[in-house]
Amino acid sequence: MKQKKIPLRICAGCQQQKSKKEMIRVVRTPEGTVEIDKTGKKSGRGVYICKNVECLEKAYKEHRLERSLKCKVSDEIYEDLRKEFV
Repeated sequence: MKQKKIPLRICAGCQQQKSKKEMIRVVRTPEGTVEIDKTGKKSGRGVYICKNVECLEKAYKEHRLERSLKCKVSDEIYEDLRKEFV
């Protein structure tokens, strides 16, 4: 029997490859808004981050979400992500 392929993504904070289910997706929608995508299926440009506060802080310090999404990410998004990890 053929094994099912597990999709891997790279974390914006620690730059490690992990399975897509272990991470949270932040997406820039075609309208230009930035949102947290809990389903992982919204259309738009996405970036993944581990469910880990250290990864989030590193991504925040080095503006990695902004670079990956090619737009400004508001502080509200970072606060919502911090609440997700608690």
